[in-house]
Amino acid sequence: MSDLVHAELTVAAVVERNARFLVVEEIAGGTRVLNQPAGHVEPGESILEAVIREAREETAWGFTPTGLVGMYYWPHVDGRTTLRFAFCGQVDDHAVDQALDEDIITTHWMTAAELARRNDLRSPLVLRAIEDYADHPPLPLERVRHIRSAP
Repeated sequence: MSDLVHAELTVAAVVERNARFLVVEEIAGGTRVLNQPAGHVEPGESILEAVIREAREETAWGFTPTGLVGMYYWPHVDGRTTLRFAFCGQVDDHAVDQALDEDIITTHWMTAAELARRNDLRSPLVLRAIEDYADHPPLPLERVRHIRSAP
């Protein structure tokens, strides 16, 4: 019998505007890194609710998902596993006076080429989602289902 895998369920927002992608500069493990607006799905929350919330908390932008870019299963060398759902969409309603999550330093709009040259991406998932966004049409949101348990 195989060992059970405990995966951290995360979401990420892939937002492109004028050939630039919205990324956050944040502190992770004591190091400054770049990432998409991303984070964990909270109990009782759907993955779509989570990506909308995380984008707002980390960037002060209102995020409207339009498609599923990809699903990423990433086993880490330390034994943890991440299962990430990356969504593309648009942002509007920028709340310029909103405080960002405590680990977020600032946001940037960067090209894919600029990001590809960086050595401070939080994980390989950052560039992979941008490459998949460029190379493959997103799946429609109707393909994302949240099945709630009966009471």
